[in-house]
Amino acid sequence: MFNRTTAYILVIALAAGLGLWAAMRFFGPHEAPVPELQSVRLFQPARALPDFELTQSDGTALEASELRGHWTAVFLGFTHCPDVCPTTLAELARAQKRWETIPEASRPRVLFVSVDPERDTPELIGRYAHAFHKDTLAATGSLPALESFAKSLSMVFAKVPPPEGVPADRYLIEHSATIAVLDPQGRMAGLIRPPLEPEKIAADLQALSGASAP
Repeated sequence: MFNRTTAYILVIALAAGLGLWAAMRFFGPHEAPVPELQSVRLFQPARALPDFELTQSDGTALEASELRGHWTAVFLGFTHCPDVCPTTLAELARAQKRWETIPEASRPRVLFVSVDPERDTPELIGRYAHAFHKDTLAATGSLPALESFAKSLSMVFAKVPPPEGVPADRYLIEHSATIAVLDPQGRMAGLIRPPLEPEKIAADLQALSGASAP
């Protein structure tokens, strides 16, 4: 009698467990599946960014809230860059043109951050960034603020003095060539590494924007 009662209890417990699993599987909250990506390498889990103090090209502060609601590609550079910066922004502009038809509320974005505060004023970085694509955001800040922001993205930059005999203001800046990818929560979610392929970048960010849409 004891064994039969025990068996009944086990059957009931198993049925209850299966019912709970089914309820969570089909009716409970779940995350949208991550699409297969070609160029963007996502982190698991995404990493929250510390507070930052950057100024946009219109002179206003870049608030953390402005980096939410969109997937954002962040590139560090400077306007006097002879090669990597203009090439990267041109390739990102090609990707931007491919997602112009996406509604603005969920459209991916590109943020150019100048790490040359000595020469790059907010107005100058705005003209520079918009020359590649009208939707490109641009920001800069003090040297300590830029160093902190770059570190939060696992990136680096350093001023390189010009050769002897060259004017002091003709210096260059070495900086990371990777592109940071922020998710709609404004977290560091991934990287895009060179060589850049605009079509694949566009496809990846379009797919991610669709997967994270309400």
